[in-house]
Amino acid sequence: MSDLLISCIGIWGEHSQTFLWVIMPLTTLVFALPLFFAPLTWARWFQWRQPGDQDGRNLALYFGRCLGAFVLIVEALMLRAALTGIGLEFTFQVLILVAVMMVAVHIRGALEGRQPFIETLEIGMYGGLGLLAVLFFPA
Repeated sequence: MSDLLISCIGIWGEHSQTFLWVIMPLTTLVFALPLFFAPLTWARWFQWRQPGDQDGRNLALYFGRCLGAFVLIVEALMLRAALTGIGLEFTFQVLILVAVMMVAVHIRGALEGRQPFIETLEIGMYGGLGLLAVLFFPA
C-alpha cells in the first residue's frame, strides 16, 4: 500500500509548471490580493463576523494584511517557477506545507466552532490542493 502511495508522488510531474499557471491566478485573486488590500472585505465574503470596536478592526486589518503578504510571497514563488522552472521543487514543497498547515488550522477552527461553515469547507479545498501538489510534484 505504501509503495502505491509513494509511486503516485509526481505522477503528473511533467505538467508541474502548467499546474502552477492554473492555481496561481486563482489563489492570487481569491486569497492573496483581497487579504493584502481589503482583509475585512475578504472576511465578509467568507462570512466572518466583523469586529465591533476599532481596536478589533485594526487588529483584524493588520493580521489580514500580514497573511496577504505571505500569500503573495507564495504567489511570487509560483510565478517564478511557472515562468522559468527555477525553484520548482522548492515551490511545490512550500505548497504542500501550506496545504498541510491550512488543513490543521481549519480543523482546529471547526472543532472549536470559531469559524463560519465556509471555512470548514476549506479543509477539503486545502486537502485537495495538497494532494494535487503531491501528484504534480516535479519529477
